[in-house]
Amino acid sequence: MNTLLRSVLLGLLPAAMLFVASTDATVAQSKVGTTAAQFVGIGVGPRATAMGGAFVALGSDASAMYWNPGALSRIGHSQVIASFTEWLVGTNFNWVGLNIALDADNAIGVSLTQLDYGEDKVRTVAMPEGTGARWTAQDLAFTISYASNLTDRFSIGGSFKYITQQIWNESASTVAFDLGLLFTTPFDGVRIGAALSNFGGDMQLDGKDLTKRIDLDPDNSGNNETIVANLKTDSWELPLFFRAGISYDLIKDDLFSVTMSADAIRPNDNDEHVNVGGEFGYRGIFFVRGGYKTIFLEDSEQGFTAGVGLHYPIFGSTAAAIDYSYQEFGVFDGIQTFTLSVDF
Repeated sequence: MNTLLRSVLLGLLPAAMLFVASTDATVAQSKVGTTAAQFVGIGVGPRATAMGGAFVALGSDASAMYWNPGALSRIGHSQVIASFTEWLVGTNFNWVGLNIALDADNAIGVSLTQLDYGEDKVRTVAMPEGTGARWTAQDLAFTISYASNLTDRFSIGGSFKYITQQIWNESASTVAFDLGLLFTTPFDGVRIGAALSNFGGDMQLDGKDLTKRIDLDPDNSGNNETIVANLKTDSWELPLFFRAGISYDLIKDDLFSVTMSADAIRPNDNDEHVNVGGEFGYRGIFFVRGGYKTIFLEDSEQGFTAGVGLHYPIFGSTAAAIDYSYQEFGVFDGIQTFTLSVDF
């Protein structure tokens, strides 16, 4: 089974590289704001977000399922994470992930991502104060990941995603794939990573509110004036990301640790940019993090990030952690994320 999965993942690698090369011809054309399911581009995990989202070569916890699934097999233990974020304009962004170490070289993971928009009154022109009904909206993504250490330095992993968006009686869904690579270089403490995220189908809304009765020939009488028709919406691509990054452990001993990282990101719906971050740790228990997002990206609302973490062993190999991150977001209030995790 492992041999088959490795063959599939290795087979996807040339296709991923071909896609990145093929986008050169269209790089001059602006596609800002032209993709659906924007929530799959929201970074997860307070360690990663506090470090400016520079995590593709550093995925050392279960949030690697988002940043680089190839890093899952390098974590070395199993872990469950529950992350809660107060997102923009009163919405809530939640992420739960479980990574299971099958053995020293293989790991699987599952995760659930939710962006909850809450609910509000259904209003019409005739009834601006509400019809008595209420509408809801949410986005969901379910992910299954697998990673393997092909050598003592090189790891590869992939993810399958089911993505759905729903607003009142309309919904859209599709599937997508991620591919990630992680290489531990011969240089002490230096790692290189790359990942392609959300390679999949388009999203197109459908639902009962798009079913309408129409008169095909309103200028003539005698025809059926109540033909049932389905309105067709446009379809939209997923936000596709290619990330390449490097991380370096400047200091790593029993007392202190200092880690620096940087990622270059190429999305299909915006311009290229760079994220950078760093982390200071004391005795593997207390951590302070900082970073900066979207360097070189014009008109970006994002920027400075920071956070702290407290990790404490419970018994044996079991440990618990509480992490917090803050992300600057321009004209909006800052984004805060809280996470509880358990290693076992």
